[in-house]
Amino acid sequence: MNEDEIRTDTEQEDTPTLVSIENEYSGSDFREILDFDYEAVAAQVADRVLTQENCPYEAEISMTLVDEETIRSINKRTRSIDRVTDVLSFPMTQYRVPADFAEAEETEADSFDPESGRLLVGDIVICVPRIRQQAEEYGHSTKREFAFLTAHSVLHLIGYDHMTPEEEKDMFARQERALTSLGITREAEQTKKDGQGTV
Repeated sequence: MNEDEIRTDTEQEDTPTLVSIENEYSGSDFREILDFDYEAVAAQVADRVLTQENCPYEAEISMTLVDEETIRSINKRTRSIDRVTDVLSFPMTQYRVPADFAEAEETEADSFDPESGRLLVGDIVICVPRIRQQAEEYGHSTKREFAFLTAHSVLHLIGYDHMTPEEEKDMFARQERALTSLGITREAEQTKKDGQGTV
């Protein structure tokens, strides 16, 4: 296995972070956009971000994949912003200090699954067509874009934001550190592409 590849499904089973994915996107281009094991990537990225942020619990995140109309409707309903966006994050715990997991303990009844004991981190909604659009815009793969949106959203779920330049710099550095540690970088993609040569 190459260094820049995500671990296999078998290894994914050992991750303490469970990402439950519901696909509500009915476009015929779904497999063309997500032409990789997106469930494994989501679990690996979410787990790496939470590990990096010293989450002491096994965790669970819900993710829903939707079209532009659906995410626009959710954005309008929940944030009063009537436009399409790439990703929305709905945390289970409102963190006063980012990644202060003691706050989850204060609201234990709402923050932990009573059966599994997992920390319920929150819900992520990702717009599938935006994955392709932004991958093309930034010149990287849909896998990297999906991983980026997942990392970005998980950080939002645990209290990080980018309302100020300082917050934005910090949050984006955390995203990149997680993705780099998994080998999901533009450089790794370029190296892999260059190694294939041309016909």
